[in-house]
Amino acid sequence: MAESATSASTSTVRPDVSTCHPEDTVREYLARGWWDAETIPELFRRRVIETPDAPAVTDPANLTALTGADPRTATWRELDDLVVDIAAALLDNGIRQGTTVAVQLPNTVVLTAVYLALWRLGAVATPMPVSYRRHELSGIVAVTAAAAIITVGALGDRELAAEALTVAGEGCAVFAFAPGVPDGAIPLGDPVESVSRERLRDYESGLTVTVNDRVTICWTSGTEAAPKGIPRCHGDWLAVAEGVQDGLGITSESVVLNPFPMVNMAGFAGSFLPWLIAGGHLVQHHPLDLPVFFGQIATHRVTHTSMPPALLTMLLHNETLRAQADLSSLRTVGSGGAPLPPPVVRGWQEELGISVLNFFGSNEGVSLLGAPADIPDPTVRAQHLPHYGAPGVQWTTRLAARTAVKLVDVTTGETVTEVGGRGELRMRGPAVFAGYLPGTATSEPFDDDGFLCSGDVFELRGDGGRYLRFVDRVKEIIIRGGMNIAPAEIEGLLADHPGIADVAIVGYPDAVLGEKCCAVVVPAPGATVTLADVVAHLQSREVASFKLPERLELVDVLPRNPVGKLLRRELRARL
Repeated sequence: MAESATSASTSTVRPDVSTCHPEDTVREYLARGWWDAETIPELFRRRVIETPDAPAVTDPANLTALTGADPRTATWRELDDLVVDIAAALLDNGIRQGTTVAVQLPNTVVLTAVYLALWRLGAVATPMPVSYRRHELSGIVAVTAAAAIITVGALGDRELAAEALTVAGEGCAVFAFAPGVPDGAIPLGDPVESVSRERLRDYESGLTVTVNDRVTICWTSGTEAAPKGIPRCHGDWLAVAEGVQDGLGITSESVVLNPFPMVNMAGFAGSFLPWLIAGGHLVQHHPLDLPVFFGQIATHRVTHTSMPPALLTMLLHNETLRAQADLSSLRTVGSGGAPLPPPVVRGWQEELGISVLNFFGSNEGVSLLGAPADIPDPTVRAQHLPHYGAPGVQWTTRLAARTAVKLVDVTTGETVTEVGGRGELRMRGPAVFAGYLPGTATSEPFDDDGFLCSGDVFELRGDGGRYLRFVDRVKEIIIRGGMNIAPAEIEGLLADHPGIADVAIVGYPDAVLGEKCCAVVVPAPGATVTLADVVAHLQSREVASFKLPERLELVDVLPRNPVGKLLRRELRARL
């Protein structure tokens, strides 16, 4: 077993292993108990020892249609065997501690095992959505100096391994899982010889590992600019995952259905790592296929999952669709990425008996969780998140007490303290990353006090300022004649319009006022939507007149990136 935490072997020379945080920060976090000495591979070994024969992870039910492989469920012992086989094969082919490896796989048992195998070797994973193609893949491989790409032979009508071979340059190997492994790629997933396993054991015995060692380089969503690399270590990943586990109430008896790609905060911190911390059963899913998704909930008696707000709304209002789903096992659903309609959150709780947890997070480490235990009223929970810095308030998640929060007026730079005041959210604590990958960002997002500048505007709400209400991204605020309009606020109000399936509010140039407001709408099936309808709906909510859209564009679908975030720049370019 590798040495853990802050211990160091005097007989072992560590290779060029990248760490994330300054050593004084690491010592502080460990001393305060904000980080634990246990690394992710050690946590996994503990799970295997405790419940070796319990189901650990299950493939998507439609895996055969996706990759040609047969879906399976692996116990913790079987998952460990697969991890050893993959790690040994990678070691035999030159992957070592500190090596960066690009990973492009759908959510599967083998993706779960690949991450655990890389971290067992002390290697660094740089995950990529399967929707990425040559342009994105080549850029990431180049900037990270990746020594290998791990992928799958085929995904639908695409030959991912063949695509990877066209990107991999000299010194970059391509590994692929069957079926469809092309010539030039190294097969993965088969049992290895005993000599390879013995070589892996010898290698591990000489490793020195710390919780500050880099384990991933994830990527910002790139909705407004080129993606930036976000290195993370064992410690900060587990810190944010503990907060999510607390909020969702995941235990060793939980069955967690993961519909988000395991490439960034949503997949890692929303499902994968909370499952690893608590134990239980992880059911993989992606891309979203509603019949398959509903079937997995019913078959595996799923207790926890995540859904985008649009799906929550659709399920609540569409009885025909809901009749296809047996949701009786569900206890908690996490949601975020867009405003949550209060009537929908209340409906899920009162009509379906399922609590909706309000998530707000970023890859850089922002993590706010509106848990039912903290905000029992579903209407309040839909619109508000806990203000971790509120005086005299104790929240249920461990992360809350360990995180410093402030709002800063974007014009004056003053800290916002009055209820109703608005400012940029800034955070500091054990879940916040240490800085962008060199060469991928022109500046670091920290203020002089070391707080992460989120770029998100919030309003201080509730008794004594105990809550935060999201307003919008600083860069997305529309300024009409000197008045600020938050697109997310208007989008939230239009979310329950019966004729609107999806909506985005964007600014367009105006010679007199600077900007005006345009509603880009995807109509619901069979619905007709006019600008007058949109304005009337907002006026019924007594919205200030300067916020009302003055233009309507109807589209079949809104442009989104591979993880579902709206690409406003494309909409603005059209206007």
